[in-house]
Amino acid sequence: MENQQEMDLTYQLATEADLLGLIQLLADDELGAIREQVTRPLPPAYTRAFHAIAADMQQELTVVERAGELLATFQLSFIQYLTHLGGLRAQIKGVRVKSAYRGQGIGTHVFQYACQRALAKGAYVLQLTTDKQRPEAKRFYESLSFVNSHEGMKLPLTR
Repeated sequence: MENQQEMDLTYQLATEADLLGLIQLLADDELGAIREQVTRPLPPAYTRAFHAIAADMQQELTVVERAGELLATFQLSFIQYLTHLGGLRAQIKGVRVKSAYRGQGIGTHVFQYACQRALAKGAYVLQLTTDKQRPEAKRFYESLSFVNSHEGMKLPLTR
């Protein structure tokens, strides 16, 4: 397998200038296309969310590029717990690889990088959730040694 240098991938924290590209990536699949709004200008809620994430030291919204082209993104959230002797968990969300580049090993490199970041921050586990409508994503995560160890549940809150 190629290492990160051979793939020439660069990782950096997202800036506001990346926002449109990030939303386009998030919308670049069946479920994302339903829930995201890629319009110009973007809905202001995206800018508000970006500023909140960027201001939070426990959040890392990362862009992955090659030769200046945005190829992937993910968000790491670091959550302090009392359990596990006051352990720190890292949660990865919003993982996307541009559809034209899927199946080329980029996702594997993204997760290797995310694991390195989580370890560097002191996390003892990297956790994620995946939509049950994405069986191919679940197979991919299992190929990376993620274990289906818990049953997740959600309660939609109405406003």
